[in-house]
Amino acid sequence: MAALAAAGAPAAETPPLPDYQPAAKVSGVIRTWGNPHMAELLKRWEAGFQRYHPGVYFSDNLKSSAMAIAGLSEWTADLALMGRQIHTFEYYGVYRRSLLLPVEIEVATGSLDTPAKSSALSVFVHRDNPLARLTLPQLDGIYGAQREGGWQGMKWERTVARGPEKNLRTWGQLGLTGEWADKPIHVYGPPGLAPGGVSFFQCRVMGGADTWAEGLREFADEKEMMEALSKDPYGIAYTGRCYQTPRTKALALADNSGGPFVAATRESVASRTYPLARPVYIYFSPDNPGGEPVAPDPKLREFLRYILSRQGQADVAGEGDYLPLTATVAHEQLKKVD
Repeated sequence: MAALAAAGAPAAETPPLPDYQPAAKVSGVIRTWGNPHMAELLKRWEAGFQRYHPGVYFSDNLKSSAMAIAGLSEWTADLALMGRQIHTFEYYGVYRRSLLLPVEIEVATGSLDTPAKSSALSVFVHRDNPLARLTLPQLDGIYGAQREGGWQGMKWERTVARGPEKNLRTWGQLGLTGEWADKPIHVYGPPGLAPGGVSFFQCRVMGGADTWAEGLREFADEKEMMEALSKDPYGIAYTGRCYQTPRTKALALADNSGGPFVAATRESVASRTYPLARPVYIYFSPDNPGGEPVAPDPKLREFLRYILSRQGQADVAGEGDYLPLTATVAHEQLKKVD
């Protein structure tokens, strides 16, 4: 009976973001390398943290996300601040030392449409195209191709393998009829990453695969890409919403055919209900310079607890472009820290 009662009970609500309460008094320097576009956000976190721990000071070297993991690998940084998830090959700098992986903490959600601030990806078609929505598997069918698997972290995942029968190459395969039925889908996208790099789009849509649709047109200039789409009724492109033109429209997206189909808005990106909202991250090493596993340094642990608290996420809101974590995501990240 007790089991039946528990099964019928409503799911427990996620607790709100916790207030920051210092678990220990800490001091010393915290060295952060990483993304320059997150500099203002980092300064807000640092100023807020120093109100509780005036004996902590900061040394920041914010040149790029690419440099951030190098700082951990060479033990010249304590924290790597990144606007993207690390690439597979970037794990090895820490891994070769201790056979452990850098610890990944989501610290905020990327912006809705601010360039260079991990903005959500939108999928666009020509405004004359009658299509209004897509699922992520349909996007995979449009942009992907036959594959044996995909990289997910350091693991080659064969469960995402698929055959050519799932390719979608005409608008009729997406349900359009009449004059659209036999028209080819013209696929546009940003340039591919260097070998070993897997983009957010590849991870979220293609299972980490690197096999693209034949005929993919890559554009280094995303404004130029959207101008080309503006003249092509049969084209499709993905990029930030800031690049939309009057002759293109964004599609609502869903994880699967069961929906819900969600448009990219500030609210849907912040709540992570929009499928192509992007997190931003801090990484730290789980070892010491000698390669021995260690618990997080107390001052790093306190700083991360502050970032994931109500006060730290209020700093995110105050920055204005990045978006605060939901309480659910924040509690999941706190478990990694604790």
